[in-house]
Amino acid sequence: MAEAERIIGTPDTPEPAAADPEQPGAERPRGKRRIAVLFGVAAFAYALDLISKMIVVAKLEHHPPIEIIGDWLKFEAIRNAGAAFGFGEAFTVIFTVIAAAVIVVIARLARKLYSLPWAIALGLLLGGALGNLTDRIFRSPGVFEGAVVDFIAPKHFAVFNLADSAIVCGGILIVLLSFRGLDPDGTVHKD
Repeated sequence: MAEAERIIGTPDTPEPAAADPEQPGAERPRGKRRIAVLFGVAAFAYALDLISKMIVVAKLEHHPPIEIIGDWLKFEAIRNAGAAFGFGEAFTVIFTVIAAAVIVVIARLARKLYSLPWAIALGLLLGGALGNLTDRIFRSPGVFEGAVVDFIAPKHFAVFNLADSAIVCGGILIVLLSFRGLDPDGTVHKD
């Protein structure tokens, strides 16, 4: 009987108090795990992007495209100084600043993060932004003006990379979470 009371609890046994995130020094225990997930997903997305670009530059740049699915999908190395579809090539520095701002906003938001789906979404955004920011900073023609390495070339579509894919997937997930009413702090609202 004592074992059952220990597992189930008795009506007189108070529940352990949950930490109030509004009080200084109090933190929900799962918040740290969500932050670890965010940075783990970001590191994974960043590493995949970085490794894929290193392979593309070493093996594919200055070579003919590789057909993956006929002419519907090819790997073709290009350098993109602009945004999607090559727009805004004269504004490379602005894209660099935007990517850096996204990284700062995500890092600040991480402190209030208690939602696993939001951690994954923000991790994808962070990893993708870091991947393209790395190109903008370290690739030619110069610091903050570097061209991003793109290589995934579907027919009748823009050529993109894994960082772009991570950003788009993270953005779609954020839109879905917002429509469902789930906030980064884990609360659900019905509007």
